[in-house]
Amino acid sequence: MEHTSPSSSAHSAASQRFRWELRNCRVQRGLTQRALADLVRFSRETVAAVESGRRFGSHEFAQRCDDVLATGGRLAALWPQVAAEQLAADGRRGPRAPEPARLDRRVPRQRGRRDARDPGAVVDAIDELRELIGQVLNGQPEPDDPQRRHPPAGPLDNQR
Repeated sequence: MEHTSPSSSAHSAASQRFRWELRNCRVQRGLTQRALADLVRFSRETVAAVESGRRFGSHEFAQRCDDVLATGGRLAALWPQVAAEQLAADGRRGPRAPEPARLDRRVPRQRGRRDARDPGAVVDAIDELRELIGQVLNGQPEPDDPQRRHPPAGPLDNQR
């Protein structure tokens, strides 16, 4: 499967190296993008997009290119770092490890400044927001706000 890269043109070292290796090996073998695409059974557009950084490609793409270009596995060896960049760029975290059981889910989390480019921090912020929304909807005070005991009484309280 092909994965689209972020709209930002900034790429990190692994994806830049992957693109450079792919193009360099293709040119050294005297292949056009169309010829390589035919040999690896991907479209020419995919080869062009991966070389230009518009897409990340896939592990299968890297392996097929290694086989056709006789790189000795250089592209596949770079793939784990490229895949990590892809996950970060796509905002995905990959498979999650099982979360340890918590006795009290209302334990206040650290409320420091977070880096919005870190997918883990974004997911943590979303989880925290969901928890706060649940507390508001259930009429529970925030754990770190002792002055807020109950939400103001209103017409919706009778419907709960």
